[in-house]
Amino acid sequence: MAVVMQDTLLKFDEEKYHLVAWCIMPNQVHVLIEPKLPLSTIIRSWKSFTGRWAMKNHVALGLRVSGRPGFWMPDYWDRYIRDEKHLRSVIAYIHNNPVKAGLCQKDIDWIWSSAYADNKKAMFNL
Repeated sequence: MAVVMQDTLLKFDEEKYHLVAWCIMPNQVHVLIEPKLPLSTIIRSWKSFTGRWAMKNHVALGLRVSGRPGFWMPDYWDRYIRDEKHLRSVIAYIHNNPVKAGLCQKDIDWIWSSAYADNKKAMFNL
């Protein structure tokens, strides 16, 4: 499921939004974007595509389908970035999520995040 979510985030980067930072966790996704379309439109497309995929593949994924319609929670949290300091703080928060959850030692070790992707690019001078 994480690869589908990551591919979904990357698919429209620079077309519908500028993807600044992301981290896909086992039970949530953190994303920082500069939207080029209304935020609700972008999030609805992410949830729609990944939700349909997850529901179609729920047996293979070992997911139980609840009585609640849909795969995702119905709402999302958003915030405006106030300044450069706030931007850096939010990126650090996003990247530190798997470390805080005990899923890895360093943020660059979590393969489902922009910290890992950015580190990989830097290693290979991409």
